[in-house]
Amino acid sequence: MKICITGANSSVGQNLLNHLANKEGAEVIAGVRSQKAFADLPQAANIKPTTISYEDSESLNTAMAGADCVIHLAGILIESKHSNYASANVAATAAVVAAAQSQNLKHIIFISVVGASPDSNNAYFRSKGAAEQIVAGSGIAATIIRTPILLGPGTAGAWSLLAAAKNPKCKVLGGGHYRMRPLDTDDLSSALTTLGMNPASGVSTHELVGPQSIPYRELIQKTAKMLGKEVEVGSVPVFMAKIGAALTSTLKGGGITPTVIDVITSDEIVETNADAALGLTLSSLDDTLQRIIKAS
Repeated sequence: MKICITGANSSVGQNLLNHLANKEGAEVIAGVRSQKAFADLPQAANIKPTTISYEDSESLNTAMAGADCVIHLAGILIESKHSNYASANVAATAAVVAAAQSQNLKHIIFISVVGASPDSNNAYFRSKGAAEQIVAGSGIAATIIRTPILLGPGTAGAWSLLAAAKNPKCKVLGGGHYRMRPLDTDDLSSALTTLGMNPASGVSTHELVGPQSIPYRELIQKTAKMLGKEVEVGSVPVFMAKIGAALTSTLKGGGITPTVIDVITSDEIVETNADAALGLTLSSLDDTLQRIIKAS
């Protein structure tokens, strides 16, 4: 199977490439924005890096030429002066889908987020929901996977968690009472590897989360204990954080916004976890945290 991956130099992309490296029967095209990112990618005989631009259909067509499947990882939570939800989450997905149609791909795999909905009041969740609709309406077999916070070496979630756990008196939004279902990046990559190597039919949407629901404050305390430390978790009032974020992001033209704060503090709740449907045995939260700590 020839698999094209977008956002291949992200922490999730690099983890996935490690799972696919030297895998029998897998030919991988690793799509990144710049040749400078090539050095960050895992090296393997079956992995070929290439540059892509979501504004350049030719680059996407070239990357996907002869491919069976595309795994679209690229997207943003935090907007900047140069990238917003409309361009990075919606338009980029539309460009990937158009190239997949042009190259007659058999399967599109799209990484979305728990809470995605085109009708959401939250701009980020709304953009991911709109992107899901584009993928589902492509006329190509599609698998949409909604994920929670992803934890693994190098992920933004892991860096934030470790920083909080190492701070004797950390403060987090709303005291960290919102519930999370952290998913190990290895588990996500295992699912994506299986899906990418096996042709799909129709359109399916899965919510894939970790095995344990835990308030963020307790996750910090648990991590601290595993590090042999003690931490007192304090609170940053959400309304004050939103006011500060609104002012700062307006001045800077991007960064943490009230929208991002609402995403961060949303409870990650799913009705049915997709682990069984995807044939996964999920990593325990303790194992995931140990792996993060070992790599730090």
